[in-house]
Parts: sequence; structure tokens; C-alpha cells
Amino acid sequence: MQHLKSYNYLPAECEQMQVICDRLGRVYSSGLEESVQRFLESLGKLNRAYLTDLEEKVLSVLESEITHKEAWG
Repeated sequence: MQHLKSYNYLPAECEQMQVICDRLGRVYSSGLEESVQRFLESLGKLNRAYLTDLEEKVLSVLESEITHKEAWG
């Protein structure tokens, strides 16, 4: 969180960034396809405190897939 302040984000934006980072961390793994890994990495490198509607949808689908795989083994 502290390093986000160097980007002059407001406290609420820092919190949003932390939520995004937490979500990315939950779905990222070395077992993912390379293209999916790259997509998640690119989201982690964005210099904005939000996801676009499309980015949000794609991340939600990935979260759903990962959760589904974990639940069913």
C-alpha cells in the first residue's frame, strides 16, 4: 500500500488498487496458460486504480473458473 502513495493516488484509490492486487493474486498461478498469465500480469502493471468494464468481466470469468476448478478438483 505504501508504494502506491508514490503515484499520488488518493487513499480510496490505494484501497481499490489493493483489492485489484488481491484478486489478481488469488487467481494467478504457474498452472495457468501463458496467455492468461500475461493478461493478469498486464492488469497488475496498470497505472490506474480501476479496471475497465471489459477487464472486470474477464477477471471475473477467470475468478469463476479458478473457484470452480478448486471446488471440483
